[in-house]
Amino acid sequence: MADDRANGKVKVSCAACGATNNFPLEARGKTVLCGRCKARLPEPGEVLEPGPDGILNLFHASSLPVLADFYSTTCGPCHMMHPILERLAARRAGEIVVIRINVEHHPELARQFGVQGVPTFVIVNKGAERGRSVGAMDESSFALWAASRT
Repeated sequence: MADDRANGKVKVSCAACGATNNFPLEARGKTVLCGRCKARLPEPGEVLEPGPDGILNLFHASSLPVLADFYSTTCGPCHMMHPILERLAARRAGEIVVIRINVEHHPELARQFGVQGVPTFVIVNKGAERGRSVGAMDESSFALWAASRT
């Protein structure tokens, strides 16, 4: 977990405005608010499911790379990847932001990002796409792919 151990803080990005904040580790389990917009901050390592505005704010404003999982609730490989994604988010807390985008609820975002099949994983850093992978993979391959693009 990338954090400032001396200060007991981990970087997290706000799902509402995209601002990156320092989350005090002693505040786990409590409500911590964004310094910019005052929305609730996610816990370090939490997989987020923000709305369309939050997704775009994260892609453009987060100082951390954002790993987006475009998925469908009817997709078997998507369900297989969810626990792998959750473990990656927990391991890389403070280094990346992990979000899920349900293509059935947000087809316009899927079109905007050229998603033609699920699961599709896209890594965006400061507004620029850094990597894309389509389909399920084993946990170590997924972790290596994500690490090579963040």
